[in-house]
Formats: sequence, C-alpha cells, structure tokens
Amino acid sequence: MSTRQAGIGMTSERTRSRMVERLRQAGIRDEVVLAALAWVPRHLFVEEALASRAYDDVALPIGFGQTISNPYTVARMTELLRAGTSLGRVLEIGTGCGYQAAVLSRLAREVYTVERIAPLVARARLALRDLKITSVRVRHGDGYQGFPEAAPYNGIIMTAAATHVPEALLAQLARGGRMVLPLGAGQQRLCVIERTPQGFAHSAVEDARFVPLRSGVE
Repeated sequence: MSTRQAGIGMTSERTRSRMVERLRQAGIRDEVVLAALAWVPRHLFVEEALASRAYDDVALPIGFGQTISNPYTVARMTELLRAGTSLGRVLEIGTGCGYQAAVLSRLAREVYTVERIAPLVARARLALRDLKITSVRVRHGDGYQGFPEAAPYNGIIMTAAATHVPEALLAQLARGGRMVLPLGAGQQRLCVIERTPQGFAHSAVEDARFVPLRSGVE
C-alpha cells in the first residue's frame, strides 16, 4: 500500500470529518452531499506536495492551468444539482483530477465526465480506479459538445466558466433535469438551469470563480 493510500485511514477520516463540519457551518444543508464528501479522500486527487492542504477550503492547482475546486464549491454545486432528489444519470463537464466525479459517484447511478486535457484524463481514471469507483466513465473530448451518446441526463454540472450556455448541453438535459454552471467572463455567477415542459428556467445563485471553459482538446 502506498503512503497516499495509507492516508485513507483514521487520520484522514478525522480530517474529512472536520472539513464536513466546516461545510455544515458554512451553510451546506444536504446531509447526503456532506456524506459523499466525507467518503471521498480528497488528498488522493492533489499533488503529494499539496496533500497537507487537501482538506482546507481552498482551490489547489492540478497542473495545465487547472485547479481542483475548494470543498465548499464542490459541495454547493452538488447540493444545487441534487436539489434533494435522487440523481440517475449525470454529466460533468471538466473532469480535472476526477474529484467532483468521485463525489457524484456516491449520489448518481451513472456519471459521465468529459475532460479536454489528455494527461488529466489519465490521472482521473487512475484515481477513480484506485478507489474502485466503477460507475464513472471518463472521456477525452470537448466539453462544449457534451457526451451525446449517453444523453439525456438528469443533471449536468460544469466545473469551468462559460460565457454562454452551450446549446449542445441544453439539448442533452432531460425534462425535469437541472444544470449547474458558472457563467461570465469577468464577473462570474453560479447559475441553475431547469428544463421544464415550457422550456428552460434560469436562475443566478451566487458569485463564482472558475477557470474558463475552453473548446477543443489537448
């Protein structure tokens, strides 16, 4: 067993419990979401040199100009996506290191996730495999195009900021489904889009700060 894997033991569990309590105090109310964050060992998704900061409420670099979102943001977006209901099939845009997908795997029956940077795809697959998470399918592709073969999705979550809502993603959202994403070039807002029988209902929730969503693959 590696040193990092050994960190899944009691010390890490206590550290995750403290993180969850801070999230609760910060306003996260969905106990199902909090339980998912308590289960996922965040230190396995960051560089070893940053592992000591894995459970602080900060975003951390994962290379290639990308970051792993701070725990509050992951919890808040997941809470908004779940909205107190069961999640069936979920699409994530921007896999990064795979942490958000691991959290979603505790809440959704199936998780499909798209990442444009090939080394991050490989890294996410390895981390998910090490945790024996089998319900997540990681694709190397352009997030703007989504993952149409597995559509429709009950939930879509985007972990990078777009200047507009990609039409391809709206088309892949099921009736009654929800999309959670940051929008804006300078000032960003975390938004929720719901697909109703009448169309799409948009609402802005709070300020956000994410790396920009880019097209194409690397």
